[in-house]
Amino acid sequence: MKAIFFDLDDTLLWDKKSVETAFQKTCAYAATKVDIDPKELEISVRDEASKLYDTYETRSFTQMIGINPFEGLWGIFDDPTEDFQKMKAIAPIYQREAWTSGLNRLGIDDAGFGRKLAEYFPQMRKESPFVYEETFEVLDLLKGKYILFLITNGSPSLQNTKLEITPKIAPYFDQIIISGAFGKGKPDPSIFEHALELAGVNKDEALMVGDNLMTDILGASKVGMKSVWINRENKPTSEEAKPTYTIANLHELINILK
Repeated sequence: MKAIFFDLDDTLLWDKKSVETAFQKTCAYAATKVDIDPKELEISVRDEASKLYDTYETRSFTQMIGINPFEGLWGIFDDPTEDFQKMKAIAPIYQREAWTSGLNRLGIDDAGFGRKLAEYFPQMRKESPFVYEETFEVLDLLKGKYILFLITNGSPSLQNTKLEITPKIAPYFDQIIISGAFGKGKPDPSIFEHALELAGVNKDEALMVGDNLMTDILGASKVGMKSVWINRENKPTSEEAKPTYTIANLHELINILK
């Protein structure tokens, strides 16, 4: 094994916790201004955002690149392609309407306050970067011994923001491939083939490590690469995407490599 390809979100970065924390802070702030239950507001906004996200013409593009509704709540999407420019135009409207609709569902009709919360949430997300405890310990053990690539789905501007607010991660990697810049996202085999070519290795000399069965693991299997599924939350397995190895903590990767 010569190269290890890592996913970013919820593999190295604890993105789920960052989003949850941003919601908690924003909804707690909302509760200081209006009579509302913060937990109910979070549930309401998450639901409204997910429904709203599916209505935009950019939906098929976001699915291909791998951008979820909650990234849409704090992304700017100031990237050069036409599709991203459409997202850039839509994002402020989407963010405002998601929060306003979430409030509405709980009986609060206040578009101005919805706009304020839509502006507050991105600030809280940027202030809440979380990295798994073992991330740097494992990367320290691998650096210099393997070619290390980061392959992440998403918008270049948003993924780079995540890396900027956790500046210790990027220097570990020889290459960082972002689906929005490449043009297709995991599980499309072309992004894995591109990574193999850049690394100068064949499919038997590289290992994909990620948390998502239907992107990281399925994509690796499509090009015949071995894969490691990090399943921290005891998620169910899938017949469609079968990892070579399954681990519950990144430390276990070291034993697999040995």
